[in-house]
Amino acid sequence: MTNRLTGETSPYLLQHAENPVDWWPWSAEAFAEAERTDRPILLSIGYAACHWCHVMAHESFEDLATADYMNAHFVNIKVDREERPDVDAVYMEAVQAMTGHGGWPMTSFLTVKGEPFFCGTYWPREPRHGMPSFSEVLQSVAQTWETRRVDVDEAGREVVERLSRTPSDDRVEVTAGLLDKAATSLNPSYDGVHGGFGSAPKFPPSMVLEFLLRRWSRTGEGLEKVDHTCQAMARGGLYDQLGGGFARYSVDGQWVVPHFEKMLYDNALLLRVYLHWWRASGSAFARRVCLETADFLLRDLGTPEGGFASALDADTNGVEGLTYAWTPSQLVDVLGAEDGAWAAEQFEVTAAGTFEHGTSTLQRLVEPADLSRYESVRSRLLEARALRPQPGRDDKVVAAWNGLAVAALAEAGVLLDRPDYLAAATRCADLIRSLHWVDGRLRRVSRDGVVGKHLAVLEDYADVAEGLIALYSATGDLDQLRGAHALLEVVLTQFSDGRGGFWDTADDAEPLVRRPQDPTDNATPSGAAAAAGALLSYAALTGSARHRTAAEQVLSTIAPLFGRHARFAGWACAVGEALVAGPAEVVVLDRPDLLAVARLATSPGAVVAVNGPLAEGRDTGAAYVCRQFVCELPTTEAARLKDQLGVVL
Repeated sequence: MTNRLTGETSPYLLQHAENPVDWWPWSAEAFAEAERTDRPILLSIGYAACHWCHVMAHESFEDLATADYMNAHFVNIKVDREERPDVDAVYMEAVQAMTGHGGWPMTSFLTVKGEPFFCGTYWPREPRHGMPSFSEVLQSVAQTWETRRVDVDEAGREVVERLSRTPSDDRVEVTAGLLDKAATSLNPSYDGVHGGFGSAPKFPPSMVLEFLLRRWSRTGEGLEKVDHTCQAMARGGLYDQLGGGFARYSVDGQWVVPHFEKMLYDNALLLRVYLHWWRASGSAFARRVCLETADFLLRDLGTPEGGFASALDADTNGVEGLTYAWTPSQLVDVLGAEDGAWAAEQFEVTAAGTFEHGTSTLQRLVEPADLSRYESVRSRLLEARALRPQPGRDDKVVAAWNGLAVAALAEAGVLLDRPDYLAAATRCADLIRSLHWVDGRLRRVSRDGVVGKHLAVLEDYADVAEGLIALYSATGDLDQLRGAHALLEVVLTQFSDGRGGFWDTADDAEPLVRRPQDPTDNATPSGAAAAAGALLSYAALTGSARHRTAAEQVLSTIAPLFGRHARFAGWACAVGEALVAGPAEVVVLDRPDLLAVARLATSPGAVVAVNGPLAEGRDTGAAYVCRQFVCELPTTEAARLKDQLGVVL
């Protein structure tokens, strides 16, 4: 049995192509069918690596009786949130407004016009923990649609009206004092024992850590929070101690048990954070994590076309963590009695287990006394793990997340002297620019070398521009800078809200019941904050006042969040530090020794150029440091350049 999803390219939609549910992809035809048959729409949104999406699918969407009821009473639409973040954003806001929380799977019931009138997330097969069963929800909604239609239509209109209120025009100038206030506002939620912010579940605070690193460069304060959190995350089960790379989040507050899915965006962002932490501290631990995480990206997420796949699944054969968890006896089976017992002690693998069914996640709470023995054990365990069943891979290439990967790998390539990382960044950038750039516009996803139909959203343009700018700085390839210019031109002309901010979708995007605009970070930097960062860096590299003004304006629209909600505006705060710092514009001409110093700059948001607009008219054999179009005297001395840029290493 198959349904309409068989013709889609999204791995998530294809996971549901053989459900007995008569799924439709998001389309005008689905809404026309709802209007023709006068049935409400059941909108189900998730993503391929989502554990609870799989659970709900197995419990309900694969159940024939449930599917028959859905088919008789609803027009059922399935959406991949990673492919259509605009649709996800609109209805997630409705879910949060109705329930006070959000997450995936997301289940929303809509009128034939797309207006949400009842929303939730996961509903179980049977009632439990105060939750009704999914079948009970379906029956209640269907009955309400039949008997209280006027109320349903009115509720949908009210929800859309409430969500569509014009955003505030409040603006705040970004100053050092405001950024200090933002840093102070983080203190109450900081976990002084285990690192990170908040309690379980605990997510890696990538954007906030980047902000704290940049602020430390300005003030000399706050590096201890970065040290503590980065150490704790990479020593716990959140980090893959055998293969490198980070899981999506920790289900506990101590970073012991991860939700095992591994996302490209997390690892790209964290690679950059750990790289900048190493640059600020010289930590050998940070450098090792950088190398292992970059190797994970290339080894496990690289695609044949040169891009990076979206994610590895949380489940293996329907079991969460099956690939990654170990018992003491399993260690002995692979390593022998002596090394197995040593590994159990080293990796915190206990008889009782730290995870489920007597298994343990692997941790590295202390450094091994015998490093060569540790590396031998790690290598043998990784080889043995490769023989286990492996988690599924969502191999679609998302433009935004690949842009983040390009930026991280380009920087890692030059800072860690790894030409293979730089080559991987270049291949990825070439793929996005050649395949995803269609008729002067960016497409969001591709798979197996075939570009998808969905237009890119703001974060795609901004993050790819950020990646191309980083790649230009690393290689001097002016074509990458021109590519960033083309992307940012679309941002300025197609996404402007007329008030200094940006919409998340372009002017000619598919109209939804509300045009999404969210200035807050989620798992990735908000589109607006990412755009501000790319615009500011481009302005610094080219002297464009237009791009700098646009960056200042959009930051001023996000800045009201800094003092109250800095945890959810970390990337904008980080860009704010770059704005306050200038940022530093460094030109190095024909002096490899000074170029190596310039790349180690901790000055917030510093950009480095070896050619291009900043280099015009300058003499070779020196380094030039400028800020906001004002230059210091050129230098030929490494010590002087270190002082100018706050270089630690």
